Parts: sequence; C-alpha cells; structure tokens
Amino acid sequence: MTTQTRKSIFNRPEKPYVHPYFGGIVLGIILFLAFFLTGNGLGSSGATSRIDAAIVDAISPSHVDNNPYLLKMAGGDKNPLDDWIVPVFFGALFGGFASGLFNGRLKFMTTKGPHISDRTRWLMAFLGGVIFLYGARLARGCTSGQALSGGATLSAGSWLVMFAIFGGAYGLAYFVRKLWN
Repeated sequence: MTTQTRKSIFNRPEKPYVHPYFGGIVLGIILFLAFFLTGNGLGSSGATSRIDAAIVDAISPSHVDNNPYLLKMAGGDKNPLDDWIVPVFFGALFGGFASGLFNGRLKFMTTKGPHISDRTRWLMAFLGGVIFLYGARLARGCTSGQALSGGATLSAGSWLVMFAIFGGAYGLAYFVRKLWN
C-alpha cells in the first residue's frame, strides 16, 4: 500500500453519525428480519466461543472431546464455525470497519482522559473486554444478544442483565472519573 493510498484511506473528512432514532429504527428492522428469516436474534459472544473451539479443536481435538462445553460445539466431526452466529459476527466486524472507512472515522487512535497513559488504557480495555466476554458467556449472551434479542422477546432475565450492566457501569464510573477529567 502506497503512502498516498494510506493517506486517502485514513485522512478522509469525518462525516456526522446518523441520527440515533433513525439508527434505532434501522436496527429494529434488522433484528425483526433476523428473527423472521433465521429464527435467531442478534449477538456475537457465541461466535467468539466457536472461534475458540475451532482453534482448540485444531490444536488438541482430544481436549475438545473431553470438555463438555467445547464438545457441544466441536466434538467429533462437528465444525464449530458452522453456525449462524459466526457470519453475523464477521458481518458486524466488517460492517463496522466499512462504516468507519466510508465515513472518515477509520484511524489509529486511543480515546482516553488526560490522566491515563496509552499503555494503561489499552491494558484496562483488554482486561475489561476479557472480563465482559467471560460474563457474557456466563449470562448466556452478550449485550447485543441480551439487550436486543432478549429484550425484544421480553425476556425478564435479559432485562435484569441489562439493568445490572448499566447499574454496574454507573457505579464504577464514580471511581474512574478522575482518569477522564
């Protein structure tokens, strides 16, 4: 990739975000179509588990065959990547990058407050992501699956999880606010 090409990709003028109500309507239509066409909602944490199962199965198939959690996805001749959630995961990933590219927001940057280093911000983001993904698997779904799919079907457990996530975030924000101010 030439320097000129790199500059044209990463230095595009930034376009404004779509109006949140319009985005919500579009997301609602996509969620409805997902339920209608596939019988499944939206989510992504299940895909990371399946990708993990595929990696473990490639390295140590005997471990997968002796692990009840992984066995459901990759035991025997099962392909863990042969599930509806895997293309949804990669579609969301590709769609996010495409949106950033077309709207001038695809750039290398670290969003942080003035009282935290880039390295600490990256470490905290990684640790938070690992903990959140582990919690998502315990809760049987990520925020997308819980809030969108579970919330749309009026699942009491999904509503409870979302209130707990928002309550926990607001409670924790008090203790880390000085890093952002």
